[in-house]
Amino acid sequence: MAFTVPLPRSPLDGTGDDAGGLVRWYEHELGWAAVAGPPVQLVTGLRFDVLELPATAGRGVLRRMGAAAGPVALMGRRMRLLVAAGSAEELPGLLDWLEWGGISLDLAILGTDGRMTAPLPPGRGGSGAPGAAVWLRAPVPGREVESSLPALRSAPWGGADAPCLVRLVAAAAAECHRVRLLSARTGGPAPQQRSPQRFASS
Repeated sequence: MAFTVPLPRSPLDGTGDDAGGLVRWYEHELGWAAVAGPPVQLVTGLRFDVLELPATAGRGVLRRMGAAAGPVALMGRRMRLLVAAGSAEELPGLLDWLEWGGISLDLAILGTDGRMTAPLPPGRGGSGAPGAAVWLRAPVPGREVESSLPALRSAPWGGADAPCLVRLVAAAAAECHRVRLLSARTGGPAPQQRSPQRFASS
């Protein structure tokens, strides 16, 4: 009797044959623009922007903000918090207004024409390769996500019940600064440099 061995499966991280299904899920279930990879990427600046910071600082932000932080993804050592579209343009002035101007923060923003690696949708089997993008708090299909994203209260894209972008940025800046000070005191590694727009306001 001959035994057959099944063919290897594609990895469930948006890099194999499942990439087309991943793009379709984001486009049809959430209405978000996605670009086939590898890896599959979500286009920022249209329906949302992304505030990116070290995962250690991000955990502090989530403790402070709770569910008001909105959808949150993790990729490697970086946490990505989804915020209202247009927030990228507001961030430099907001950091100055909050008196974080001139202070080096390991805080980045992805806005218009940016790309974020698409995490696997919830229940899609596994989390992919180590360090792959995963949802910590996934957006809910069938529910309008954009009106619940942190936004400026006066901005046209911020719903009446939307979490406050000012509170989120203040918490993120404080946690990034705290992590930087702790790293300097303990002689830990310097924060990694990444490609999104960084802020050390001046």
